[in-house]
Amino acid sequence: MNQNQNPFGNVFGPGGGKGGAPFGGNAFGGNGKKQKEGTPEQEKEPERFDSNGNPVRRFRPFRGIGVGFFLLLLVFAGMNSYYMLDEENYAVVTTLGSAEAVSQAGLHFKIPFVQHVRKVSKGIKGMPIGYYNENGTTVSIDEESVMITKDFNFVNTDFYLEYMVNDPVKYLYASAEPEATLKMLAQSYIRDTVGIYNVDDVITTGKALIQSEIKEKLTNRMIQEDIGLSVVNITIQDAFPPTTEVMNAFKNVENAKQGKETAINNANKDRNEKIPQAEAECDRIIKSAEAEKEARINEAQGQVSRFEQMYEQYSKYPLITKQRMFYETMEELLPDMKVYIVDESGTQKMLPLDSFISGLPASEAGGANQAGGRQDGGAGLENGQGDASHGAGAESGAAAREAADSTGGGQ
Repeated sequence: MNQNQNPFGNVFGPGGGKGGAPFGGNAFGGNGKKQKEGTPEQEKEPERFDSNGNPVRRFRPFRGIGVGFFLLLLVFAGMNSYYMLDEENYAVVTTLGSAEAVSQAGLHFKIPFVQHVRKVSKGIKGMPIGYYNENGTTVSIDEESVMITKDFNFVNTDFYLEYMVNDPVKYLYASAEPEATLKMLAQSYIRDTVGIYNVDDVITTGKALIQSEIKEKLTNRMIQEDIGLSVVNITIQDAFPPTTEVMNAFKNVENAKQGKETAINNANKDRNEKIPQAEAECDRIIKSAEAEKEARINEAQGQVSRFEQMYEQYSKYPLITKQRMFYETMEELLPDMKVYIVDESGTQKMLPLDSFISGLPASEAGGANQAGGRQDGGAGLENGQGDASHGAGAESGAAAREAADSTGGGQ
């Protein structure tokens, strides 16, 4: 064996020996030179130039899509960073599960993709109980409207419930179906209240009282439940018996009650008209009586005054005054006096006393009056007070007649 010979031989190929690579040359074969692997510059496409010698940039589609998506995301975030609230709604802002109510109207800001806003109406809502409207026609729901009264009669009653939201956070999160809960409680209290009244009260006179009791009970229960709803009002839309015969009977009762009310109103109207008339007539009679009282008092006072004047003249000249009073009294009594003459056989004869001057001509009657006046005047002049006694005799009246009677009896 050659001492210079490689004991392992040229295992990995030629090129072994002194100065060769270990193991006899290139471990992976070849001529001992390491082959260059491909570089990124070699893997790239060759650069392109335009006609002017300027390099042409390659279009990268994915880079444009990323920029567009980023801009779209910014726009969407900007649109979701604010909200508008009007006067008719609440806003419930939820931030990572924590809810807060906003009631002030206007522009409000929020964190996009973190805060969520739900609007809840502030207005009054209505809920029919016992019926529903379909194309303008009312359809009764017997399961809700038919109930039994205290006197074991059936009545078909429809209600209309008005409610509103007083706490929007509890309205959204305290109950899954707050309206359904409210309706269920309302039906319960309606049946409970109607059951303590007679059917006549439910249909006719007790509606207002039933409504107020149901509202009070339901309001207190909603405060206990605390689901964000409050009762505004509840009214009986209609109440009638389920059978036609009973319905007609109740209509007759209602008509009779209305007739009673009409009669009472007419009677009150008549009373209100006649009482003022009677009071006015009473005032008129009282005032007339007072006026007559005053007139009689004044007349009596005048007679007293005349009598005092006459008595004063009489005390001065008693004889002349007596004669004058006698003549005046006779002038008043004789024209109306009738004389009856009865003989022994009992035959009665009436002798009328005509006026002494009625048969005379007007000229003679005037002369007789003048003559009588002259005689009276002369008699007065002889005593010095003829005119005064004549005036006193002319104003005598009832007192003069009494004096004349006494004078006539003396003669």
